[in-house]
Amino acid sequence: MNEMLSYDFMQRALIAAVLVGITAPAVGIYLVQRRQALMGDGMGHVALTGVGLGFFFQTSPVWMAVLVCILGAVVMELVRSRGNQRGDIALAMLFYGGMACGKMLVSMSAQAGNGSLESYLWGSILTVAPSDLITITVLAAVVIAVTIGLRRQLFAICQDEEFARVTGLPVRVLNLLLAVMAAVTVTVAMRVVGLLLVSALMVVPVVAAQQLTRSFAMTQAASIGIGVLVAVAGVTGSYQADLPSGPTIVLLAIVVFAVLSAVATPLARRRHRAASDHGPEVCEVRLPDQQRGRAEDSVTSRGLAQ
Repeated sequence: MNEMLSYDFMQRALIAAVLVGITAPAVGIYLVQRRQALMGDGMGHVALTGVGLGFFFQTSPVWMAVLVCILGAVVMELVRSRGNQRGDIALAMLFYGGMACGKMLVSMSAQAGNGSLESYLWGSILTVAPSDLITITVLAAVVIAVTIGLRRQLFAICQDEEFARVTGLPVRVLNLLLAVMAAVTVTVAMRVVGLLLVSALMVVPVVAAQQLTRSFAMTQAASIGIGVLVAVAGVTGSYQADLPSGPTIVLLAIVVFAVLSAVATPLARRRHRAASDHGPEVCEVRLPDQQRGRAEDSVTSRGLAQ
């Protein structure tokens, strides 16, 4: 361990892993709540165009990916809000066009080879440069501030947009903000996890945490803890075994999900039997009016379980 930490690139990789482990589940829990678990995957396809533009114009691929991904996120949210039948086709064109355009631009660049593209697709602990770490830190701070600071508002639009609109929340603005945060998270994580696997780190820790938690706040906290754990363990394991960091992190996250699912199944059965023995009135819980400000956690226990 001491030998590993003596290398500057490993220190940068571990710091980036912690930031990615926090930001990915912090955004992913809202996507899971809205049944948009694959949104991060689509963002990764679009971000590849930004990476290609960075190589082609000999500028920072990370910042170019941020700009392109934010633009793609806005387009995706506008298409989603209209809800017409052609929306899926438009999104498919955006996703596949983004990946094809990215590969084309990378191949046209004289400074980027297959190895450079592979590091963005699958993640690589060797590619986290000092400038990248500064960018990741700044972007992660923004994502954490928004997803934690606006937790109640973002939860409201994910749970019931119509009710949130009636209460006076700026639903359109919050939807766009959430889409932009998802786009930023993709670019934050692509150096460590890779564009093709970033969606897994946004989703798997969340569904793993749901196996044991029953409130939104607890699920968010637990998923962030799981995200940090698997990200740090994955980076460490990839260094020790000379493996790509992205697949290592994702496989560890899936293992954690499988273990927690095995633990949670008998607990759920016991709770179900206890509820049946005590009658249907035990299942009905009503909060008094003065506790409406805390109703978020109670409502989420139903929403997250679906």
